[in-house]
Amino acid sequence: MSRPVVGIIGNSYLMNDQYPTHAGGTMNSDAVANVSNCLPLLIPADPRYVDVAELLEVCDGFLLTGGRPNVHPEEYGESATDAHGEFDRARDAITLPLVRACVERGQPFLGICRGFQEVNVAMGGTLYPEIRDLPGRMNHRMPPDGTLEEKFALRHVVNLTEGGVFHRLFGASEVMTNTLHGQGIKTVGKSVVIDGHAPDGTPEAIYIQDAPGFTLSVQWHPEWDAANDPVSRPLFQAFGDAVRAWSAGAMPTPVRQSA
Repeated sequence: MSRPVVGIIGNSYLMNDQYPTHAGGTMNSDAVANVSNCLPLLIPADPRYVDVAELLEVCDGFLLTGGRPNVHPEEYGESATDAHGEFDRARDAITLPLVRACVERGQPFLGICRGFQEVNVAMGGTLYPEIRDLPGRMNHRMPPDGTLEEKFALRHVVNLTEGGVFHRLFGASEVMTNTLHGQGIKTVGKSVVIDGHAPDGTPEAIYIQDAPGFTLSVQWHPEWDAANDPVSRPLFQAFGDAVRAWSAGAMPTPVRQSA
């Protein structure tokens, strides 16, 4: 039996400072293929090449990946500043309507880092351009130096809502995660439930209240060592189960705060 297809949202990348490509991190494909047990398919997130309706038909679920460019602040009614960093308007044009369509249809997606932020913006929320500049907040950015192991090392606790969706999934109300992001949620989008926070109050885990499908998203990077990490593994396994259910035609059930 063929595996269900997970569309992995790609990022624009300039190879050798010259050659334009669409790229996807190998660890994303590894987590989808070997933990979710689905077929990873890299999506060129650009409306010149694909449209949302096609993607919804071709793919059973979607992985909204992290990426260096940020969601353009015009997407949530603000003006761009230097603090907002780089942008990828082509990806915005695909992922934001894709999220809304998946929420409506019950088609599963898993949001990671930028993907987490895309979900909030797609649902009408806004973002802070730089978390570390806010009073009382820690620096959540990737360490500038060190090996990949050091950059993706576990760095802070995430406190989960007691009895909530993530608590039930992980079997714990407190988990350790990495952190490699600059931006974060400012105002919460419609029906977005914040189900986990960093110690400084930064939202780290969300889902869409009463959505008819899998809508879990996290601000950290669970794709790192997903097969072995005790937090990443159940997250990608649950995502794979939801994708298989969608592919088999099973009716999704709404995600709720408590059992």
